[in-house]
Amino acid sequence: MTTTARTVVIAQTGGPQVLHLMDRPVGDPGPGEVRIRHKACGLNYIDVYYRSGMYPLALPHGIGMEAAGVIEAVGDGVTHLKAGDRAAYASQPPGACTEARVMPAAQVCPLPDAIGFDEGAAMMLQGMTVEYLFHRTVPLKAGDTVLFHAAAGGVGLIACQWAKSEGITLIGTAGSDAKCQLALDHGAAHMINYASEDFPARVRELTGGRGVDVVMDSVGRDTFEGSLDCLRPLGMMITFGNASGPVPPVDLAGLARRGSLQITRPTLFTHIADHETCQAMAAHLCDKVASGAVKITIGQRFALADVAVAHRALEARQTTGSTILTL
Repeated sequence: MTTTARTVVIAQTGGPQVLHLMDRPVGDPGPGEVRIRHKACGLNYIDVYYRSGMYPLALPHGIGMEAAGVIEAVGDGVTHLKAGDRAAYASQPPGACTEARVMPAAQVCPLPDAIGFDEGAAMMLQGMTVEYLFHRTVPLKAGDTVLFHAAAGGVGLIACQWAKSEGITLIGTAGSDAKCQLALDHGAAHMINYASEDFPARVRELTGGRGVDVVMDSVGRDTFEGSLDCLRPLGMMITFGNASGPVPPVDLAGLARRGSLQITRPTLFTHIADHETCQAMAAHLCDKVASGAVKITIGQRFALADVAVAHRALEARQTTGSTILTL
């Protein structure tokens, strides 16, 4: 069976204007693949990195990393899904911004009936990111203290709730008082408006001069140096995004001077490359959401045809919570 699907494609890198909607054929799944009909697609900052060329693609190429929908067909060797199953994913290769696609099955995960398609499309990349940050990069425990930048964003609001559910003190940053209040409402213990406050000084004040155990930073260049000043001796800096631009080369001797600090640059896709690990991470996330410990906040919905408008809003920091594209 071959059908077509409206698909967001880039033929060259650049601004949101390079995003184009076109019909593309969708065939049958081969061994280890599924065909999934999407109900909603997620939008994440990694999509901007691919569109701009920061993360290179062989062009032309589809774009988008997560979606939720219904499995239409499975190829040989696929045993964890069957036709008719509800499913969601955050996965390589890019191409999720489409009505339907054939893709590798290993990172496509069952979606419980208790979680809607919109929530499923909004939570997989961001929620599994929080899962690996809290449980696989530096396993955190009750009583630990974390500084989390962009706490009012999609990943941040999940992190605020996740931290509260596990007794972890989360100090967040955001760029406005309204965003700070939103993160507090979602479980942040303290919020810092970095537009009007010196966030390293405020973190030191909030921690009695000790510093935090871990910094989780997806902003990149603008917050990196200040973040190092927020860590306790032997603390861990996790840089997992570049929203303000790439972090410049790091002076390793400076890490020693600041107290033998540790630093890592993980990615979700390294963690989920193993099928069993990916499925376990997704199940952990689904349990958190189904139990009510984590609620997925969808701050914006855009039609698939308005994907360029959605990208502009994301880059202008005009979004809160998660953003989805509707079909």
